[in-house]
Order: sequence, then structure tokens, then C-alpha cells
Amino acid sequence: MSSAAVNSGQEWPGQVWRTDTYVANAAFVAELGAPVLELLAPKPGQLILDLGCGDGRLTERIAATGAQVIGADASPDLLASAKSRGLSVTLVDGHALSFDPVFDAVFSNAALHWMTRPAEVIAGVRRALKPGGRFVGEFGGHGNVAAIATALLAVLERRGIDGRARYPWFFPTTDEYAALLTSGGFTVREIALIPRPTALPTGMEGWLATFADPFLLHFSQAERAAVVAEAVALLAPSLRDAGGRWTADYVRLRFAAVAV
Repeated sequence: MSSAAVNSGQEWPGQVWRTDTYVANAAFVAELGAPVLELLAPKPGQLILDLGCGDGRLTERIAATGAQVIGADASPDLLASAKSRGLSVTLVDGHALSFDPVFDAVFSNAALHWMTRPAEVIAGVRRALKPGGRFVGEFGGHGNVAAIATALLAVLERRGIDGRARYPWFFPTTDEYAALLTSGGFTVREIALIPRPTALPTGMEGWLATFADPFLLHFSQAERAAVVAEAVALLAPSLRDAGGRWTADYVRLRFAAVAV
């Protein structure tokens, strides 16, 4: 088996993954990954690649089933946390996977929407799988964080900045992603968009501090704080309840496909 640890894999300048911030503001990502892990249904002895493994909490659960699992991610900091759990990890760019076809399955949770050249990702996944191998995942789908993105774009536009040039995500429809999978050498077994309003334990400020770096690139600390405050004010009427609790407007795309 081979893999190219080509660099940090960072496609969007300014998006920095820090384990402490991620754990504090986004622990729900792994906690809400149970249904897609059930869809994977790992078996003892299988070799599985966890693409976009983050700090390894779901990778660890896959390993607990008796499967052999390798965690792959573009963030050195998150991979260090995964490695500290005793996991096998590798630094990769998801657009340039160069694994040999040895895996029984490739799994991905909450990562594929950061890989905005999906045909390249799917091609790399297909090369990594044995014939009949499974590609199972969940990520942001069409309509995901629509209110949040619209608020950020509006705040940047007021400052004369085209936020669309900084838009860091790929949120496809089921038809769009199914077509990509099919053309990439997969048979789609199931695919669905799942609305999932998600409580934010540290509020909208915590979410923006974790996931909105590309929109805030090149701002000074003071300007960044002002942009965040303005976006939060725009979002409060729709995403904050009377008790001050925040909910993100998540829509997830969950799928299972088999390599032809």
C-alpha cells in the first residue's frame, strides 16, 4: 500500500484546524456520526480507510469493531490527536489519493464538503478500493448552512468583498452526487438528503470560529471580530431561540456506493 502525504492538503488558505477549538466547538460532529457508522457496518478483519478522520474519534470506533483502519486527513494537528489514540494515520490531500486497491471500504464523515473537486476525490477513492469495495459517507448536502453562508456573504458584500470567491464548500444535491459516483465507477446503493438542525454548544460565535476561516481571511483581528458580530446579529432572528440557544441549519447527504 502506498499513499502520497503531499503536504497539508489545505485547499483553502486561512482555514486552520486546531484540535482544541474543534473539540470545544464541534464535538457534535463525531457524536452525530453514529448513523453513517452503522451504514458502514465494519467487520473484523476488513481494511478501511477513514477519509477526513479529524481527531480520530469515529476512526477509533471503527477500530473497536475489529476492523483494521487507517485515518487520513489534511490537518497535521488533528492527525496528531488521532495518532495519540493509538491509530494508524497518514497526511493526505483528498484530491490526490494514491493508495493501492487494497481497501474493503472507504468511510468519510463531515469532510467531503471541504473537497471541492469531487470527481478527483471519487477517482482516488475508487483506485483505493478492491472490486466490490464500499464507499460510505455523510457530508454537507444541498441547503446545508444556507442561512449562515448567506449572512457571511452579505457581511462581506457590505465591505466590497465578493464572498463567493472565498466560498469553501461543496454541497451537492443527491442527483448531482449520484451522477458523480456513477461516472466515477460506482453503483449507488442509497443516497438521501437529511435535514438535521444541529444544536451549537458554544453558540454561533464558536461555530464561526471553527468553520468560517476562509471568509475571514485577510481581516485584522478587530475587523474579524466586527464581521463575526455582524453575521451573528443577522442570524439571531432565525437560528437563536428565546432562551439564547443556537441551532445550525444543517442538511446532510448520506450515501453508500459499491465499486464496480
